[in-house]
Amino acid sequence: MNDQMTHDHMTRFPNANRRLITTALVRGLSKRCPSCGQGRLFSGWAHHVEHCPVCGLVYERNPGDTWAFTIFGDRLPVAAIIVLLYFGFVQVHRVIGFALIVVVLFLLVWTSPNRWGVGIALHYLSRIYWPDPADPVPAQRGEDLG
Repeated sequence: MNDQMTHDHMTRFPNANRRLITTALVRGLSKRCPSCGQGRLFSGWAHHVEHCPVCGLVYERNPGDTWAFTIFGDRLPVAAIIVLLYFGFVQVHRVIGFALIVVVLFLLVWTSPNRWGVGIALHYLSRIYWPDPADPVPAQRGEDLG
């Protein structure tokens, strides 16, 4: 999509715009390609795949492109949760507090690929909203854009 076509579509079809965002984020959370929803983001538990085998989307065009989404969308909230648990429950009741920390850490590790998928989806959306002519983002399908 070129820049003008993307901007025109976003201003004329706000519901399609909202649906594009929701669809991409749900697909990322499901560890699927944010563009087509069919290709996997990871092989195995958390081994990052370079591109979608179905639509050809390159997930991370340049190494480190998803770092900001990972830091602000994943690492900072996780750190805040751990700090709140530590200074909240651990200070009041040590056994319950430490048990909650163990449970939360287990859940955080278990859901890591899902959260990383959301980071990849956010990166994909940034490439849709602020396109680079040299960026090989596949054209959007009509069903995704309304």
